[in-house]
Amino acid sequence: MSIFLDENSKVIYQGLTGSTGRYYGLLNQEYGTNVVGGTHPKKAGTDVEGIPIFANATEAREKTGANVSCIFVPAPGVQSAVLEAAEAGIELVVVITEGVPAQDEAYFFNKLQRDFPNTRLLGPNCPGLISPGKANVGITAGHIAKPGGPVGIVSRSGTLTYQALYELQQKDIGVTTCVGIGGDPVPGTSFIDCLEAFEADPDTKAIMMIGEIGGSAEEEAAEYIKANVTKPISSYVAGVTAPPGKKMGHAGAIVSGGKGTAAAKTEALTDAGVRVGNNPTEAGELMAEIVAEL
Repeated sequence: MSIFLDENSKVIYQGLTGSTGRYYGLLNQEYGTNVVGGTHPKKAGTDVEGIPIFANATEAREKTGANVSCIFVPAPGVQSAVLEAAEAGIELVVVITEGVPAQDEAYFFNKLQRDFPNTRLLGPNCPGLISPGKANVGITAGHIAKPGGPVGIVSRSGTLTYQALYELQQKDIGVTTCVGIGGDPVPGTSFIDCLEAFEADPDTKAIMMIGEIGGSAEEEAAEYIKANVTKPISSYVAGVTAPPGKKMGHAGAIVSGGKGTAAAKTEALTDAGVRVGNNPTEAGELMAEIVAEL
């Protein structure tokens, strides 16, 4: 099994007619993802290399049965695109776009929670997710992901999502699903959401969790792990050398008042029984030890 995405997922791309959306939409299709359409209100009836373009997400869902949307529209249009997908009944909405205003994120996150509880949001500002050998939605390079399990990956850091996949591939360890949740202040899907799904997935036997400085998501995940997760976990928290009080990289990575530091997060995770590495390679080595013990 995999979580959130598999070979039966039918995917549309809001922004398929733009250069970036087109590039990754076709790349995801080439990987084997079931790409069934794109949307653009002024280009309905046209196609992108055989992929039909619909006026909106509702029309796309009605005509194709799409249940996943990947959003590649500019930041000012993300809020309306997310709500359009949710109103269409799309079950998983993956927002790759970065630079979405935090107030927009807070608005559509809460609106989905309240009015569209059956729609899962991933992102914004995330690399997407890949269930190796089944489907890839977003910007993750498919060739670095080994299929077949037994490890599930969840990462808050974009680039380190790819390194986690690569580290495991180098050790001949397969992955059920790798989810990049993004590092923005209001992520649609949290560490806890993914941990819960991996815990429930029979094919995922171990979990790799990549965190980073800022916020309290890792500390909250540690509390959840302690109470609810039985599967072994290896982890790495990026930002060990970051100076306190500095904004590093993006709005989610703000350290303040001794909270949000890599040291505090590492301590919380270690206390929850997680094996924490000092760098991504070490986290991969710890996972190799875990897999050998399974």
